[in-house]
Amino acid sequence: MMVEFTYQMVLSTLQTAGILVGIIYYIITLQNTRKNQQMQLETRQAQLFMQLYQQFCGKEFVDQMNIIRFRWKFPTDFNEWLMSSETTEEVNRLFSTIYYFEGLGVLLKRGLINAEFIDDLMSAQIISIWERMEPFMTLVRSQLGPTAGEYYEYLYNEIKAIYDKEHPELAT
Repeated sequence: MMVEFTYQMVLSTLQTAGILVGIIYYIITLQNTRKNQQMQLETRQAQLFMQLYQQFCGKEFVDQMNIIRFRWKFPTDFNEWLMSSETTEEVNRLFSTIYYFEGLGVLLKRGLINAEFIDDLMSAQIISIWERMEPFMTLVRSQLGPTAGEYYEYLYNEIKAIYDKEHPELAT
């Protein structure tokens, strides 16, 4: 039995092969595009983190954090403390730090920054400041509403979970 190849059969076979090659090329191009997009996303996240980290490492911000971590005397009466003219600079320092960590918490919750970046370089400050100021945040929330500091608390909870997982011997 002999099969005759006609011009139509050859043309049809070449068209089918061309379509298959096109599909394979498209799939490979799509995979490369996805890899490139992922790399670009990771690069942008790293750049964003480094900009935040530069501010975090700035002398003024380090001074603020150290005052809060080691010297701060948290008040028991929020309104009296807030209205005291002697504490205006202290109030600004404290809330500047809270707002910074609040912003970091929003970025983390929205998936715009990697939690491991934050944990690797900022966990000690985030954890120690939050744990020191948590009773004070109860006072703040009683005056400013229950959402005051919510993203800082979210940041703390996420970073603390990572920290405790990596250092189970230190978990509290």
